[in-house]
Formats: sequence, C-alpha cells, structure tokens
Amino acid sequence: MTPAPPPPPPHARDALPIPADAPAPVPSGLDPETATLPALSDLQRLRGKGRARTMLAMLGPAFVACIAYVDPGNFATNIAGGAKYGYLLLWVLLAANLMAMLIQNLSAKVGIATGRNLPELCREHFSRRTSFLLWLQAEVIAMATDLAEFVGAAIALNILFGVPLFAAGVLTAIASFGILALQRRGHRRFEVAIAFFLGIILLGFLYDTLRIGFDAGAAAKGFVPSFDGSDSVLLAAGILGATVMPHVIYLHSALTQDRVRPRGDDEKRTLLRFQRVDVTIAMTLAGLVNMSMLLIAASLFHGSPLQSLDTIQGAYDGFKSLVGPQAATAFGLALLASGFASSSVGTYAGQVVMQGFIARTIPLALRRAITMAPALLVLAIGANPSRALVISQVILSFGIPFALVPLVVLTRRPDVMGVLVNARRTTVAAAIVAAAIIALNLFLIVQTVFG
Repeated sequence: MTPAPPPPPPHARDALPIPADAPAPVPSGLDPETATLPALSDLQRLRGKGRARTMLAMLGPAFVACIAYVDPGNFATNIAGGAKYGYLLLWVLLAANLMAMLIQNLSAKVGIATGRNLPELCREHFSRRTSFLLWLQAEVIAMATDLAEFVGAAIALNILFGVPLFAAGVLTAIASFGILALQRRGHRRFEVAIAFFLGIILLGFLYDTLRIGFDAGAAAKGFVPSFDGSDSVLLAAGILGATVMPHVIYLHSALTQDRVRPRGDDEKRTLLRFQRVDVTIAMTLAGLVNMSMLLIAASLFHGSPLQSLDTIQGAYDGFKSLVGPQAATAFGLALLASGFASSSVGTYAGQVVMQGFIARTIPLALRRAITMAPALLVLAIGANPSRALVISQVILSFGIPFALVPLVVLTRRPDVMGVLVNARRTTVAAAIVAAAIIALNLFLIVQTVFG
C-alpha cells in the first residue's frame, strides 16, 4: 500500500495553481526584463578584490597633485627662507599645508560629485566673459609654473652633470613629454611614475635631514606666527605660492571625475572617503618634505657666512662643502626628480584648463612650447635662475584666489554638488582660507609699492 503524500506546508495550502506553461520565477536580485544579474559598478568590482587592494587602487590622484607642492619653486623659497630667517617661517609651511589639504579635498570632491572638472563647471555656471578671463589668468599662472619647474630641473642637470642650463631646459621638456605619454596608456601608470619621483624626493631629504640634524627646541618656536620685516612677508608669499598651487586646484578635479564612475549617492560618499585618505597621505608627505627643506637650510646655513644664500646652486655647494658630496648629490637628485615630475603634471593641468574654460585644445607640443618659452628665455639670457624661481612663486600666490574663490562658490551650491555639497563649516573654513591668502597678497603689494 503506497503511503499518502505529506500535506503541503501551511503557507502553500491556499496558493493558486501554477499553469504548466507559466515562465519560471525570476530569482531575487535578477533583472525581471532580462533575467540576468545587473552589471557591477566600477566601485563594486574594486571592492570585490578586498579592502587592502581597494585602498591601494584608490590612491593616486592626490599623489599626482601633491608633486606640484614639492616642485623646484619650493626648493628656492624654503632654502632662502631657512637660510635668512632660520626657523621663523615654519608656521607658514604648516598653515599652507593645512590649507592645501582642505583645498585639494574640495577639488577632488568636485570631480566625484559632478563628473566634471572645475574649469568645465566655471564655463557652465559663469558667464562667457568671466570664464575667458579666468582662462587668461590661468595661462599666466601656467607660465609661472613652467618657469619654476623647467629652471629647477635645468639647475639640477647642471649641478649634477654639468649640462649647460639652456640645453638642460630642452632636456627637461623632452623628459616631461615622456612621462606624460604614460597617461595615454592608463592613469595608473602615470600615477605610479609620479609616486616614484615623489619617493626619490622624500628619500633625498630624509637622508639629508638625518645627516645634518636640527635644533628641535628652536624649530618648535618657528611654529609661532611672526614676521621679521617686509622681506620675510615676500618670502612667506612665495612659500604660500609654492605650496598651494593654483593649477592643481583645477587638475585634481579632473583626476577624479572619470577615474571611478559612482553609481548613486552612496557610492559618491564612499569614493569621497577614499579620496580624503588619499589627500591626507599625499599632502602629509608633501608637508614633511617642505618642512625638511627649511629645517635643513636653517640648521646648516642660518647664522653662518652662508646666511644670505639665495640660490639653489649655492645650496648645493654648501651641502657639498659643509656636509659632503653624498648630501649634495641627494639634494640634487631630489631637485631633478621634482623638476621632471612637476613639469609633466603642469602640462597635464594646462590641457585641463584650456579644454575646461574655453572648450578648446591645441597640440600638446605647441602648448608646451608656448608655456615653457619664458623659462627657456630666462635660461638663455643668463638671468639669476634662483631669483626667477622665487618671483615665479609670488606670481603663483596671486593666482590662488582666482582658482579658490570659484571652487568655494561652486562647492557650496546644492544644485551643483548634490549630496556632496559643502557643510556650512567647510564653506566657512574655505572662505577664511581664501580671505587670508588675498589679505597676504594685498599686504605684499602695499609693502612693495610703499614700503
């Protein structure tokens, strides 16, 4: 006798009968239209590789941006400041680095929130005349940036290998094209190359700092804000211009706008958290390099016959005579790595600026020829290259508000930023930073004209 089948479960007793030709039910999580799993987003694919690999994959944009914060202009201003004023201007470096962290976080957030870069947003939300004027001043800033980077790398080639300055400038142009060409093969290769150069800079100054040492007590007093005459204000403006770089305020937003495309607001928030880590690490390293430059110059040259030293060549000779050839070589290699890397980043930023503000592009070689012309002219006529470096950094300082004010204005607008709109305290902090920079520049003008 065949046993009776078990009764159906209670929840199925009242179920309607299913026709034999009815389609199979779509499992939970599948697309009802296609009965296939929805495609994973870029971020989901990354996170599937594990937390550590995801974090490493997300690092990079801020490292490209931070190379501009340790470009040859920093060498000139930090060494001149340390030699002449000792540890007095350390507080300026600390303040500038904190400003840089805030500014680069805002710039990175623009690309994540909008999928566009800052110049593109300026063209979209400001008048055509305003965008055109912003583009013109950005091109002047690009020339000042190239002046610092080309002259610095040329000096490094000259002091390390005896290459004449003008020929060294041409070699720098070739090297910058070669580094930038990596961008065409994917952003990761370019980012790794820039991180490699940053590592050389960091190791060079770590070696010299450990070799030379400094007075920790006297250095601590340098973090108390103070000036010593109008010349120290000039150098402070130069340090600020060398640390907070206008062209990478534009560039950082371009580096994050298409790198990982977020799907929805939650992924935008997640990407922003990753970018904050990226910015914190990169800008901390840049700040340590800048402070080590000034600490070394203050310890080695201040209060000595070399106190009036204001050239990179003189600093190299000072390292060589007072510490040894190894310390001088470490300094020269760090300068060379800085010049090569920052010149390629500067060219990349220039393309972003032109395409964004006026929706135009020109061949990369022509663009590079135009912006590097002032630098090659300085090298050709035999002008004091280190003095030209310091002046270029002051020009950069005057360009900061033209990048920073639009950044603050746009990131506070919910219609532009969506869920990543600035908190009120962030907007207030950024406005204070912009006001402080503008006030410093106005004070510098008054001191220069009437002092």
